[in-house]
Amino acid sequence: MLLETLPSDWQQVLQAELQKPYFTALLSKVEKEYASNPGQIFPPKSQLFAAFRFCAVAHLKVVILGQDPYPTKGHANGLCFSVASDVKPLPKSLHNIFKERRTDLQVPDLPNGNLEHWAKQGVLLLNSILTVEEGKPDSHKNWGWEQFTDAVIQKIAAEKQPVVFILWGAKAQAKAVQIDASRHLILKAVHPSPLAAHRGFFGCKHFTKTNAFLRMVGAREIQW
Repeated sequence: MLLETLPSDWQQVLQAELQKPYFTALLSKVEKEYASNPGQIFPPKSQLFAAFRFCAVAHLKVVILGQDPYPTKGHANGLCFSVASDVKPLPKSLHNIFKERRTDLQVPDLPNGNLEHWAKQGVLLLNSILTVEEGKPDSHKNWGWEQFTDAVIQKIAAEKQPVVFILWGAKAQAKAVQIDASRHLILKAVHPSPLAAHRGFFGCKHFTKTNAFLRMVGAREIQW
């Protein structure tokens, strides 16, 4: 079952949500999609809850919110904006994220676009929608994933303190109403896509702002 791939620490935190009828129906629908469209639903089934697997509840410090997985075969790996290590060239949004990282931190680019090492340091790389059909962006919109990821954000905002929420783009920023800005740091910018990045993503300095906040609250910085 798909739920078995969600780590036990997150299952415990999200226990009430996981038992709701909509979530049971959602997982059943997704399971059928994986079965009836083999190799065409992304990310691969084993990576569906990768964002949670690599970022343990106890280590959580930062949430970066994406939209839905890359609809290109071989790209999505269950972490928002991240791709498999062998993907070249990088998707344009990730290319722009790396460009901002390079200028903000004054460091060279990473060797590839796999962001697992961010997740392992406590960065939850969460898409609002966790699955997609090949070549069809937003194809699993309104299936129930949005309700689930809203609940994840609400739970983190209610029980974890302090956390940095990085919201890139209008859809991500809409989630800000669920977060108490007096307890957490909310960083907003336009989406890093080529259509918007020049309107305020470049120069947002979210990497250094995140680390400054983590230092202030006595937490270890992220090695971006």
